[in-house]
Order: sequence, then structure tokens, then C-alpha cells
Amino acid sequence: MTPPLRVLIHGGGIGGLTLATALARRGHHVDVAELRDQPEALGVGIIQPSNALHVMREIGALDACLAAGFAWEVLTICDPTGAVLAKIPQPRMGDAPANNGIPRPALARILATAATDADANLRFGTTIAELAEDADGVDAALTDGHGGRYDLVVGFDGIGSPLRKRRYGEKYPPEYTGFANWRVTLPRSPEVQGVVMSTGNLQAKALLTPISDDLMYLGSVFAEAEDFRPDPEHAHEQLAERLAGFGGPIAEALAQVTDPAAVVYSRISQVSVEEPWHVGRIALAGDAAHASTPHLAQGAAMAVEDALVLALSLDAADTVPAALAAWEERRRPRALWVQALSRAVLKQETGTPTTPEEDELLKVGIPGAAHVLVRPY
Repeated sequence: MTPPLRVLIHGGGIGGLTLATALARRGHHVDVAELRDQPEALGVGIIQPSNALHVMREIGALDACLAAGFAWEVLTICDPTGAVLAKIPQPRMGDAPANNGIPRPALARILATAATDADANLRFGTTIAELAEDADGVDAALTDGHGGRYDLVVGFDGIGSPLRKRRYGEKYPPEYTGFANWRVTLPRSPEVQGVVMSTGNLQAKALLTPISDDLMYLGSVFAEAEDFRPDPEHAHEQLAERLAGFGGPIAEALAQVTDPAAVVYSRISQVSVEEPWHVGRIALAGDAAHASTPHLAQGAAMAVEDALVLALSLDAADTVPAALAAWEERRRPRALWVQALSRAVLKQETGTPTTPEEDELLKVGIPGAAHVLVRPY
């Protein structure tokens, strides 16, 4: 397709900024509307598996990610006492590292810089006020007074996607899985050279993930009531109660958690848009279309794959609608497979009954899934 297209991306998170960079580097005019006031991200750290790092290479951000993060190649499995059960080498996609742990705020800044350097227009503190589509384009007005006519509008606006609500109303609300993630950032222990996962008969797992030379995070998933929230003054103690059965490196890390404000708690929900992710010239991508649980560490990877494949589809197609159709045909099976397997792994690890369909998925296993996901998307 001959550039330049005019593209509006609603959402300046990981997927939105990746798409902005990929399209702007191709000569398209890109506006990003982000409700936050600056390119920061809440939370602790994130794992970039090899397929995500391959996308970072494609948009010119790989070196910055590796410099800010901690690349690792081997997953260590321990029992609840901390005794090592296995060390599992992780597969690579091409020559990208197997994994890179990185602080979420650092990744947000890297992607914002990449998008700006590619001449994308980042508009913070704004969202879509009005949207009207016809066969030839989309008229969008932003709350900051900017906007105009666009050839394509893409919603990378997260699990609570306002654009999804505009398109489908309340048909696809986030579905709470019954589990929540507890995480806290700590100084990295020298022996944590990759993810260290402790699991056993506790119907829980805990892991340590390096995210820079100096930092790691302690994370664990537990079943929690939908209305539960940690006590702001005792969150560290509540986490300690849940991890009381773990010894070894998990217990050593937990002993450092003394500030309740350092504990980050997030409910695990998912979204599955069963109808098309694109209608006309408006598309949903990333968590707005297919948010999954974190159990394959592939949520953000699926978002950046969505972004790159959309850019490639626009390269190859004659029209925007044709590009969107090709993009969804290519992305939907892979993203929904990751979502289904990730949910099945959550249930398996927490002792929750699985369906026959999930049992079939689980035959692949996490190592098998990792090998599938480092193949071209």
C-alpha cells in the first residue's frame, strides 16, 4: 500500500507504541491518543520472551531494551523448600535472546522514544471524543481539540478498552478469573540469573524474575475473592501469610518485603472478543481484543506481534479493509491459542478443575508452547 496513510492509535501502551513506531518508520502519519499524562507504566516488571524481542528488533528498540533489562536463557524450577528440580534452557527466535526481564516504566520510556524518533505524534492526556466512519475513512475528534480524518483507527487501549465499548457496548467486559497477582520489586540476588520458579503441592507458585542488573521482582498468584483488596497498611504481611509454605530463595526474598506500599496487587482478568476484531476501518488489538492470564508470559508479546503483523499486512494489501482482514486471519488463531493455554495452565497450577478441551491443550505443556511461539507469527 502506498504511504502515507493517516492512522489514529487509541492507547499509548506497549502495543500502541510498537504499532506507532512500525507505521511511522514506514512513512505513515501516526497520531497516538493516550489518556495518561506521560509515557509511564504502572506495575513492576515484565518478561519479553524471544518472539517479543524479535519485534523490538524490527522496530529498532532491541538494544535499548537489552540495556535497560536483564537477558536470560534458563528457567530454574525448585520445590517449595528451594531445592532445584530442573534447569530448562529456553528457546530463541532467530538470534534474539530467549528472554529479557525489564521494568515496565523503562520499557514505556523506550517505546515512547522509539515512536517519537520515528516521527509519530504522541498526544498525552487525551482520548477520543467523537468518532464517525464511512466507507472511505474515519473522522475522529480528540478531547484535546486535535483529530481529523484517518484511514485507520486502532484500539490498543487495554483490557477496559473504551473503543471496544464504542463498537460492542457491554458485550465483552473483562472476566475475572478468580485469581490475582501479587508482585513486589526487590534488589536482585546474584544467584537469580533467570526466572526461578518454586512450585509444589501448595496449589500456588512463586517466582523471582530479574528485570535489570540491580532489580528483580517476587511474584505469586493466589485465588482471591473478586472484592478483595490488600490492606494498605498490612499488604506485606498478607503476602507473607500466603507464601508461608515456601523456603529457599523465595523465603529469602520475602524477608526483604517490609513496606506494604511496595506490594502491587492486580486481579487477573481476560477478554475474548468473539466477533471480528475489525469492522470497516476500526480495529481492536492486544488486550482490547484478547487479554489473557500471565501464565505463559505472552500477553505483551501478543500485543507487539499484533502491531508488527498489522504493519506488515498494510505493506502487502491494496486497501485498508483488505489489510485488516488478512491481519485478523493471521493473528486470531495464535492469540486465542495463547489465551486458552495460559488460562488452562493457571487452572492446572492452582488445582482448579480443567475442561477436556483444556486437558488437550495442556498436553503441549509450557516448554512445547515456548517452542511454538518462537516460530514466525
